[in-house]
Amino acid sequence: MGKKILLLAVLAVLVGVLSGIAGVVYQKVYIETVGEGFVNIASVKNIMTGCILGTLVAAVGYFLLSLVLKGKTEMVFNILFVILSFASILGPIGFKLPLDQDSPELFPGLTVPMHFFPALGWFALRPFFGKSI
Repeated sequence: MGKKILLLAVLAVLVGVLSGIAGVVYQKVYIETVGEGFVNIASVKNIMTGCILGTLVAAVGYFLLSLVLKGKTEMVFNILFVILSFASILGPIGFKLPLDQDSPELFPGLTVPMHFFPALGWFALRPFFGKSI
């Protein structure tokens, strides 16, 4: 049980950091392409913190599901992670930007894709941990 918790924590931090880095890289590409990166709102700190906290919460959810569902954990967790990732995009879509912000209509184009990076990272890296999680 302790080993499983430790491996889930390692997976969560690894996925969180990598998806945060992907988010920051995406923001740099977005700035180069569109000319706006909303760096005062979507700062590197906010991107990294959101990704790491999101994956830590996901790891806790995975652990709790594994206690209840046993053999069906992976399937149910993946579906829930996708559903919650889609639900989380309501935040940036409804976010009220400061009135002095230029091109507020571009904000969802920057932030919505970032909400899927943690799930994509989890789906890509989870198999490397085998049956031990």
